[in-house]
Amino acid sequence: MPVRMLGTSMKRREFIAALGGAAVWPLAAHAQQQSAQVRRIGVLLNLASDDPETKARLAAFLQRLNELGWSEGRNLRIDYRWGMGDLDHHRKNAAELVALSPDVILVHGSTIMAPLQRATRTVPVVFVSVADPVAGGFASSLSRPGGNATGFTSIDYGMSGKWLELLKQIAPQVTRVGVIRDPDQISGGGQLGAVQAVASLLGVGFNALGVRDAGEIERAVTAFAREPNGGLVVTTSALAQIHRDLIIKLAARYRLPAIYPYRLFVTSGGLMCYAPQIVEQYRSAASYVDRILRGEKPADLPVQQPSKYDLVINLGTAKALGLTVPPTLLARADEVIE
Repeated sequence: MPVRMLGTSMKRREFIAALGGAAVWPLAAHAQQQSAQVRRIGVLLNLASDDPETKARLAAFLQRLNELGWSEGRNLRIDYRWGMGDLDHHRKNAAELVALSPDVILVHGSTIMAPLQRATRTVPVVFVSVADPVAGGFASSLSRPGGNATGFTSIDYGMSGKWLELLKQIAPQVTRVGVIRDPDQISGGGQLGAVQAVASLLGVGFNALGVRDAGEIERAVTAFAREPNGGLVVTTSALAQIHRDLIIKLAARYRLPAIYPYRLFVTSGGLMCYAPQIVEQYRSAASYVDRILRGEKPADLPVQQPSKYDLVINLGTAKALGLTVPPTLLARADEVIE
């Protein structure tokens, strides 16, 4: 009799354990299935797919995602679109990506961010190199974006004045400055104002060169170069990045010392830049994408401003322009290209 009772007790425990296992198994299976779920990212960029800068930025982004456990083809699918400065193309690309129902979209610059925002107010967005997301209407504030977008700014307006200060140090003969800007760029007015304020303090003549395409760039720079002692300041815009080879060629042709907003201009032959680390921002953007994929909301992730600007000088270009770089400026440079 006791033996039968023990057997009955054992069976009851086994039955209860089996019930518990049956309850836990679907949860474990669901968790495993969820961890293996393929997530989808859209990427909207402003340069061509074969541009060396595009490759460097994407490499940093993908490497950081991989470090965080995301791998394209395993648990991640990425849909790419390339802009090349055409607004209609940006609108089409934005609409196409939104229609794919991605979990999050990575976007570069205000020029593309604006049509993307019109295409969706719900799909999470992480932006890189947007100069003024609050003025652009992409975020309510830097600390609390409040909507479906957050990310990384490319500039603060006070820094823009530093461009002319540095240009005068490397080329003290400059008494006139032409500021190349895209009139359609949201942040252009703020950058222009900061350069103009410093020009007034330094006693430098100021010329705003508003350009929208390659033809206007060539005409504006050619006209500006007709008078002596000129120099160029190039403000941030997709237009300037796309046509950087033309701008650098014109600066060399007319012997115009120039300072640029990104390192890619200097590696392409430009004289100097004072610029945020955009490639590093792509690594940081991958961290934000990871946090969103894991459940955080863009509205709660603060927009981050550049913590460091790099001074990069091309000594070969300086020599071609007949400039001697002051030792104090060389000592301050973060990178010198021979």
